[in-house]
Amino acid sequence: MGNLTPIAFDIETSGLGDDAVITVAGLAHEVGEVLILNTAGRPANGTELERALREHSTGSIDLAVTADECELLTALKTFADSHLDDDRHYLTAYHGETWNGGFDLPFVRTACVKHNIEWPFPNLAYADMLDVVDRFDTNDQNDLVGVYNELIGQDTCDPFDDSESAVAAFENEEWEPLLYHNLADIQRTRELAVLAGVYVPQSDFRMKNLAPPDG
Repeated sequence: MGNLTPIAFDIETSGLGDDAVITVAGLAHEVGEVLILNTAGRPANGTELERALREHSTGSIDLAVTADECELLTALKTFADSHLDDDRHYLTAYHGETWNGGFDLPFVRTACVKHNIEWPFPNLAYADMLDVVDRFDTNDQNDLVGVYNELIGQDTCDPFDDSESAVAAFENEEWEPLLYHNLADIQRTRELAVLAGVYVPQSDFRMKNLAPPDG
């Protein structure tokens, strides 16, 4: 969009309760994807998982395996600090943060407060794809999968029909399908952002800066 390229962001969580934690954070960029897995201290073979994910990557795939939510957020901030450039990129998600709600960014903010970790996305521009895809006729579809199928319709690596399956996968240590689900969602979101960047007026992206005023 303009001179900025989209970085798609999505998280999975262990549920919606007060004790829920981020289980996966994923970002899709120009040349591939980054996934950060929280195993809650349980074993996971990062090398084998990364090898499996490579088959479905759009380019290069980087996987970080962490033991808890604090480590996941630290890894997310480290990646953002070293790879996200506010002169080149804008962050996007699907219902990640809209004017009257959203899920991913509010959840991350609260988790950062809980663990006393700095906000990982200072100075980045942000546009939510949920606010942009209404510039297309999607036959009344408004969820990510439905909109993607209407507008693009390519096969994905997503093994799940709903987000509840991702919660169960985390509980059962089914790391590979959990990561596939997140990978599919960030790829869908970025593909929609690229498509919108060709067809939707720049003013309709409703861009905002994620920098806190006291940051």
